[in-house]
Amino acid sequence: MSLEKITNELRTRIGAHSPLTAIIKFDFGDDGVVRIDGKSSPTVVDNADSEADCTVKVTMDNFVQIAEGNLNPQMAFMTGKLRVEGDMSLAMQLGSILG
Repeated sequence: MSLEKITNELRTRIGAHSPLTAIIKFDFGDDGVVRIDGKSSPTVVDNADSEADCTVKVTMDNFVQIAEGNLNPQMAFMTGKLRVEGDMSLAMQLGSILG
């Protein structure tokens, strides 16, 4: 799955009003980033690599597996496949976006 496809899928899932009023960034390393700005109205989903309240570092493949329900996010975190920087409580709320 491409960065553009992930960005568009998240944009569709979230719509104009994110359930999270924060800036979340998914960092896929060399594959790029997807940033969700829930502080903006309407919500902005883009590929800007700027400051975020919470950054989730994960490979694109693992992200897709989590989004499809094939990889448990807690297990991915405990095994080091997913790392969180910033506000951990925001990361815990991502199920409302991904699930």
